[in-house]
Amino acid sequence: MPFVDSTIWPKGVPRQLRVPNVTLGHFLDTAAQRYPDKPALVFAEREISYAQLRAQVESVAAWLQQALGVRHGDRILLLSQNCPQFVVAYYAALRIGAAIVPINPMSTLPEVEFYAADSGAEVAFVAQDLLPRIEPLLGRAGAPSLRALVVHTYAEGLSPAGVQTLPEAMRFEPQTLQGAGLHAFAQASACTAPVQDSGTGPDDLVVLPYTSGTTGHPKGCCHTHRTVLASNIASQTWRNLHADSVFLCVAPLFHMLGMQNGMNMPMTLGGTVIMMPRWDPVRAAELIERHRITVWTAPPAMVIDLFAQPGVDARDLSSLTLLSGGGAAMPEAVSRMLFDKFGLSYNEGYGLSETASFLHANPIARGKRQCLGLPTQGVDSRIIDPATLQELPVGEVGELVTRGQQVMTAYWRNEQANRDAFIELDGQRFFRTGDLASVDEEGYFFMRDRLKRMINASGLKVWPAEVEGFMYEHPAVHEACIIGVPDDKRGESVMALIVLKPEQRGRVSEQDIIDWSRERMAVYKAPREVRFMDSLPKSGTGKIMWRELQEREHAQRAAAATQEDA
Repeated sequence: MPFVDSTIWPKGVPRQLRVPNVTLGHFLDTAAQRYPDKPALVFAEREISYAQLRAQVESVAAWLQQALGVRHGDRILLLSQNCPQFVVAYYAALRIGAAIVPINPMSTLPEVEFYAADSGAEVAFVAQDLLPRIEPLLGRAGAPSLRALVVHTYAEGLSPAGVQTLPEAMRFEPQTLQGAGLHAFAQASACTAPVQDSGTGPDDLVVLPYTSGTTGHPKGCCHTHRTVLASNIASQTWRNLHADSVFLCVAPLFHMLGMQNGMNMPMTLGGTVIMMPRWDPVRAAELIERHRITVWTAPPAMVIDLFAQPGVDARDLSSLTLLSGGGAAMPEAVSRMLFDKFGLSYNEGYGLSETASFLHANPIARGKRQCLGLPTQGVDSRIIDPATLQELPVGEVGELVTRGQQVMTAYWRNEQANRDAFIELDGQRFFRTGDLASVDEEGYFFMRDRLKRMINASGLKVWPAEVEGFMYEHPAVHEACIIGVPDDKRGESVMALIVLKPEQRGRVSEQDIIDWSRERMAVYKAPREVRFMDSLPKSGTGKIMWRELQEREHAQRAAAATQEDA
């Protein structure tokens, strides 16, 4: 990798990273001592101070220990939209040495069942509206079986005016919980017993986010307090963030982008989080103006929505000093618009669930557009030939491999995946990202393609093999091939190429397949487009030639776009 010259490296940012030898909870304790009355969270007109947040965390942590018998090393599922209860549950779990397994709220029951089985979790925090996606696992015979569900509503603790700011579907009242194993979150937060010390240390497991693999089977990424803090400390130093930073949290907290930038980083700094339960561009602009938000990390799709809405020019968004994100490249035309109209540069970075989000970033004062940026403090990234593992020269495209303190310790209980993902170079352990990239003469990295077969839909990974597995469960499907197609808003979206069984032709429509898919998998995974075909091309070994199909579809769309412009 080319040495990054001092004229390019951000001034005042050290080349190496020194990670504090403490836990995430230490920073919440410190913020509560330093700024007890300062708002930690603002959600739907409700302010929660650092002292109040820490008190709630202590209550729920003690209740988990004493009422549910949760112990050091246990895993706890967390299924919810963004809300204060998510933050409390997360920090309560790590307070007693347990680890959180964050789950996408769009997940279906079979997907949640897999996470429970693979992680070995027996307890879950869940929002009331999502109960149908997890309650069938409560107390059932056979594995996986959950023994307790702690249920919250988004309107808990809100004023009537605050409730009205929530999306209508989230304004429901708490229902009466009946049956063994169902517990109200309010009951847990009312606990007055003290927390028993669990001996939690910086190298204990803290969060287990799942990311899919090339086989389609989700894999848990083992992150400790140390790996999560490495990402946070590096990011806040690189971007000059501090205790008076005000963060807009709207990226989903179950995803590493939102979890780190909208929750963990503000907690380590003692900053203030303005939290939104769901994306609403009009509401976001209002909150930025009213609360003088300074920092917003979001995928490009959200940024485009915010600045494309009618009337945004009339809003005072001048407090916004840092606009950053990743997961997909920001279109060049949008980058120009942000700078020309609002004086903002979108600070693009690069990271994965396996690296606790922050890995590469562009220098604030010397960024390049549609660029992954530089390897940040202490990170060693290289471009190698994926077959020979030899490092490639500047400008050549190869696989991006990396090492740094924020890289996960391992995939959870998956030795084969670990053997595939980690290699040794020059006596050091490197993680294979599976992304094809190149590096220029100044040390900036650029994404070129994906080595793994993956679709990137608004920064969320979709693995065709997993979706194809679902598609083959449809009684009318004979063959299926899932490809990624360009999407102006999401970057990519999912398309299914289907060969129907002969007796089903004319009896099943493309929309039938789409509707069926959305009932069985998360919406972002389900095909948005379906095309019926007479046959699918295959290689000499009988494998469906997905790359040929995808390239053909891309070429047809590009040609059609050219004709429209002519």
